[in-house]
Amino acid sequence: MSDKMIRQNVIDELDFDPSIDAAHIGVAVENGIVTLTGHVASYTERVAADKAAQKVRGVRGVVEEIKVRFGGETPPRDEDIAQRAVQMLDWSVTVPKDAVQVKVQNGWVTLSGKVDWQYQKEEAYRAIRRLAGVAGIMNTIEVAPRASVPDVRAKIVAALKRNAELEADAITVTVKDAKVVLEGKVNAWYERELAENAAWSAPGVRAVEDHLTLG
Repeated sequence: MSDKMIRQNVIDELDFDPSIDAAHIGVAVENGIVTLTGHVASYTERVAADKAAQKVRGVRGVVEEIKVRFGGETPPRDEDIAQRAVQMLDWSVTVPKDAVQVKVQNGWVTLSGKVDWQYQKEEAYRAIRRLAGVAGIMNTIEVAPRASVPDVRAKIVAALKRNAELEADAITVTVKDAKVVLEGKVNAWYERELAENAAWSAPGVRAVEDHLTLG
């Protein structure tokens, strides 16, 4: 698929998504790598644009350079964003209380701390990504190792085989020191994300290296 066709398909996908105002988003494609520029009104919209581009067939990677602008409104102070973020984390039944710390600078939220499971780290991110005034999120929360290497690998392989969209036999899983390495081939870009999600779902995984290629 040519870069020109990929670019048009990405533009169409952005226009199709009702959660995205694509009027101020620029799209460039080179060798299957999509670069998104411009500005949107919220961090949630920025994430949605990134995911929309990743779904398009032929896309090999996405460089997301979209900025968050708040129009004519005065953006909330960092102190206010931090207070609301902490409140949202306290309300979450999934994130352990006092396990996550919040830092805000120029609208960028940094999450730190340590949890036992990857889904708790992801839930902390989801809890605050829709807050007004958030320009971006850096999720540096650590996942404490809990499971043995054979157990982690077995859970990942089983998760891959349960997913009908993945050819599990084409993916090699290696686990060492709580780090998972994925190698092999997938048929589409979004399948890489499916494989990564399967890897992160195993208890104790602290890092995932994705070396999967498009076949």
